[in-house]
Amino acid sequence: MGNAFVGALEKKAEAEWLKAVGSLLPDIHEVDRNAVQIWFRFYPLDLLNYLESSDDPEEAMKGISMTGDFGVLDKIDTSHRFLYGHRYWPQVKEVITKRAETMDGVGDLANEIRTLTHLASVKAKTSEPLIMAICAVGLMSLVQVGLDEFRKAPGAIEQPQGLWAKSPDEIVAERAKDDSQGIFGFLKTVDKKFSIHFKAFESEGKFPIINDEEIASASQKDHSRDWQSLDYRCWEGPVPIECTSASCGTCWVGVIGGQEKLTEPSPRERRAMRVFGYNQPEEQKPFIRLACQARANGNVHIVIPPWNAVFGKKVRGNVEDVELEPVTTSAKKLRETIATATSGE
Repeated sequence: MGNAFVGALEKKAEAEWLKAVGSLLPDIHEVDRNAVQIWFRFYPLDLLNYLESSDDPEEAMKGISMTGDFGVLDKIDTSHRFLYGHRYWPQVKEVITKRAETMDGVGDLANEIRTLTHLASVKAKTSEPLIMAICAVGLMSLVQVGLDEFRKAPGAIEQPQGLWAKSPDEIVAERAKDDSQGIFGFLKTVDKKFSIHFKAFESEGKFPIINDEEIASASQKDHSRDWQSLDYRCWEGPVPIECTSASCGTCWVGVIGGQEKLTEPSPRERRAMRVFGYNQPEEQKPFIRLACQARANGNVHIVIPPWNAVFGKKVRGNVEDVELEPVTTSAKKLRETIATATSGE
């Protein structure tokens, strides 16, 4: 990549990036607080480095059962469309590019992001809490694709529509709301219905969910579109689904609103997420979930990643050999690959 700034950034480990982002969270507007953490899990630096260091990246992908479209290289302008700050991407990209061309080194990562945030907020004429998350994402995108590719990206944005056209405070308030249950809703118990609002790489919308139903189960009932034409992993509904038993990692999602309305992860889900490598935070109700396990008790807003894999053992090295317990025959071939991926062989 050829300069001191990018070279210094390349030396920062994924853990350092997550620590920096974590320290900045109090200063990031709530509208993007979960979203920025989710982005860093959707595009993990450790996994990219693992694949790039492999003699045969394609075989390495097979070895961790990777399916879908991984990576930022073809998504420099689009990977962050689920962040409110995406609308400021042209200004952020310009500021980061100029900074990278100065040839200066990098000190504290969080302070670097703060400096870029200030410069970008002035250029975009917005407040720093609204632009800090996309600055962090932009800086990591630069690391993952290199300065030449980063510079060449047009800096295009998706124009805000619907809920996204509202103010950040209005969006946060809307995410907290649940669908009305009617005038006698307080009498309802098992038949309450809510909505799952989703944003995927090729689609967005919402589908209904019954109280205490798994997100994946509700997604399977949505036949409003030919979902597989948009994402070959989507056999039924907008959420990619394979085994429905926390054994493949296909249905992982990020929760940008309403995580408190989901059931707590079971020990099985928590263990599975370590195996898959999705770096689920150790919180009572984390922002990364398996849709086949998370049951909703209200409206929830999710974002669907364009890929999935099983890389906890080979990339993160933080899991022991395990035997998952899938119950479907449709996932037989996938399970065989997973067995290899989790063995570390």
